[in-house]
This record gives sequence, C-alpha cells and structure tokens, in this order.
Amino acid sequence: MSECSSPERRFFFKAHPEFRHSALSTFYSMRIIYNSMTKSESIAARISRALAERIVSGEIAAGAPLRQDHIAEEFGASHVPVREAFRRLEAQGLVESQPRRGVRVAGFSMEEVREIAEMRSALEVLALRNAAPHLTSAILDEAEDATRAGDQARDVHAWEEANRRFHRLILAPCGMPRLMRSIDDLHTASARFLFSGWRAEWETPTDRDHRAILTALRRGDTEAAALLLGRHVQWIGQKPAKTQVSRSAG
Repeated sequence: MSECSSPERRFFFKAHPEFRHSALSTFYSMRIIYNSMTKSESIAARISRALAERIVSGEIAAGAPLRQDHIAEEFGASHVPVREAFRRLEAQGLVESQPRRGVRVAGFSMEEVREIAEMRSALEVLALRNAAPHLTSAILDEAEDATRAGDQARDVHAWEEANRRFHRLILAPCGMPRLMRSIDDLHTASARFLFSGWRAEWETPTDRDHRAILTALRRGDTEAAALLLGRHVQWIGQKPAKTQVSRSAG
C-alpha cells in the first residue's frame, strides 16, 4: 500500500508537511496493532476449535477445569488468545466461568437439550425459507449424497458429520451468515448430546426425514419442507439419543 494512495492525501501532505511524519507513524502503528490482533484472533479460533472438538466428543468431561496456563503452554500461545478462546466456548455453551473456580466444561440437562432443539427448529426453518429460492438441483443432489453417507456411516462421528453436511447444504444458500453461525453453534451443542448417548455399540440409521425434506424441495413445496424440517429437528429434545438417531432427528 502506498503511503500516499490518493491525490487528496498527496496534496494535503504537500501543503502541510508538518503532519506527514505523525500521520505515517500513526498509520504504521495502527497496522502493527491490527496485524497483532488478527494473529491473536486466529490463534484463539484454533484453540477454541480444538477444545470444542474435545468437549463435544467427550474427551474432556463435564465439570473438568480448563487451566489457562496449561492450555497456553500446549498451544504455544500467550494468555490473551486463550482467554478469547474461553469466551468463544462460553458463547457456545460449552464452558462456564465460575467465580474463584475458573473455567470449567459445562454440563447439560434434558431441559437444555429441549431448548437447543426448539432454537434449532425455529432458526433452521427460517434459514430454509430464505434458502429455498436459491437451491439448485446440484445442491439437492449433494444433500442426497450426504444422506447416503449418513446411512453408510460406521460410527456416530461419521454420521454426525454427514448429518451436519446435509443441513448446511440446504440452509447455507439463505445468505444470512449470522444466522448460520448461530445454527452451527447449536449443531455443536446437539452433537455433544448425541455423542454422550453413544459410548458403545453403533447401529447405522436410515434417514427417512432427510429424504422427505429433499422430495418436498425438489417439487418446490417450501412450506412442506419447512414443516418436515421443524419436526425433524425438534425430535432431539423428545427422545433419548439412541432412539432419536434411529429415527434420524439430526
């Protein structure tokens, strides 16, 4: 970037040379601060993503403390991005900050699971109604591939990945990034509940709901697809994890 990138700026500095040094100093100082903040944010994102995966999978149990210094050492980071990572995890409902006890992995109750299901239902239906006019045959074909991948999943993690891909494919064309971020966070919370119910054996589910939603979308019946999606997502708050997956309420 040129230090005098516009005619107006060049004219100003020529007329007022006494401002040139201070203006450039301020500019470069701001660039350094911005670059530092961006780097810190990217490290925080990496830390929060890694910790979220461990919490959701059950590797880090509910109630377990998260030590700021230990995590900073593990990721080779300062405490600043670690604190930011904690804030992100708290916003996702995965950790909680307690006075004099620090940060701990949050637990969850059936009431919270039902709340997540209600929120997902409302937000995903909103996203689908806005996405429907932009859904192409190619997108719906990809969503069908994701459904087939879920049917063939060998474990709950592979199923959840395919399930999340299906939902994102039919919802992302809504063009509402803030809404999609909220939905992504709720999917993460749903996955944690799902994984907690599948510690041993795995039964491959058949996803009839996804196929019914795709059928409605292919014939252009957005309202029918939205109704199916709303019921589909709400089921997670009404059934134990195993029954819920076998009915395919992802």
